Amino acid sequence: MPEQTIVLPAIRIRQGNQFIFAFGIDGKRVHEFAAVSRVHRTDQTLAGYQRPEVLSHIRAIRRYLETDAAILPNAIVLAFDDRVEFKALDAGASEAAYSTVGHLIIPVDTDLADDEKPAWLVDGQQRSAAIRDADVDEFPVAAVGFIAKDEAEQRSQFILVNNTKPLPKGLIHELLPTTSAELPAAYARRRLPASVLNILNFGVGGGEGPFTGRISTPTMADGYIRDNSVLKMIENSLYEGALYQYRNPEDGTGDIPSILMHLNYFWGAVARVFPLEWRLPPTKSRLTHGAGIQSLGYVMDSLTEGVPAAELPGLGIEEILVDLREHCAWTDGTWNFGPDQVRRWNGIQNTPNDVRLLTSHLLRVVRTSGSLASQR
Repeated sequence: MPEQTIVLPAIRIRQGNQFIFAFGIDGKRVHEFAAVSRVHRTDQTLAGYQRPEVLSHIRAIRRYLETDAAILPNAIVLAFDDRVEFKALDAGASEAAYSTVGHLIIPVDTDLADDEKPAWLVDGQQRSAAIRDADVDEFPVAAVGFIAKDEAEQRSQFILVNNTKPLPKGLIHELLPTTSAELPAAYARRRLPASVLNILNFGVGGGEGPFTGRISTPTMADGYIRDNSVLKMIENSLYEGALYQYRNPEDGTGDIPSILMHLNYFWGAVARVFPLEWRLPPTKSRLTHGAGIQSLGYVMDSLTEGVPAAELPGLGIEEILVDLREHCAWTDGTWNFGPDQVRRWNGIQNTPNDVRLLTSHLLRVVRTSGSLASQR
């Protein structure tokens, strides 16, 4: 089919130095020019940014749309590329005006693959899918669009647009490293930890390490260590522990190669000292549980704070962890935290109190072991 265009009456609204476009369109036509970019990886590179379709939710919306009283007042949000144009009705209209009436001109070519279409659905994925599949001839919807310069900006806008909604945290963590816009403080703080986590998990440019393929994310379904547990461990260390030495506190960037070397050395020693426990999921091993990951992160900070990654082999970390082994009940037995503080191996939960309790226990043993090692 040769390329055609959809011409829609629209209002251009100025926001700062950018524009958004408000318009109405038959929801049945949205998928002719817009793609739903679901998050996935190609050759270890993150592609897309949408959460997978929730089929049950789509079916429920579809059933509603097929009723006589159906209404969808919320606008879908689209990110256009520069093939989409806006033409003001008044050729002399000033771009400084708050709003300008005109036409939005969208090219349509049904032969294009999804990743070649001129628009992406940033918000309204499930509503759009339901309209597409509904047994109705048409269903006009309100839409808001903006022109993004690249996919990194689209991802940033996706996070910002969904900032007040309960987005899956794992999806946000995978998207953060490839965003470019200024983000809310909580997200900006996690951009560097999320970048480190993704490289640890996917081994990009650094080969395999102890975490490779083991962290559960939207694009690593076989992972069994929760991404949020690893993210908290990295974030704690970057801001208050051993990894702080590699972070630039002024702009939030960091020496990622050194961070990776530091983490891979310590956690490689953990994986060698506790090989069985490291290969089991959290339901069978408290080592790969949120409490275990965070507590051993604090052990890493205690043993290696201020020590550059290249000097870690001289600390005897593996020997200290071997001494720690008999005081751990990762997969069976009991934890002996002191008088009236005996817990079954799986009685430790991922709560602040239990993380503190386990951390204190491990640090007491490690400090004793380190003192004995220095006397040998």
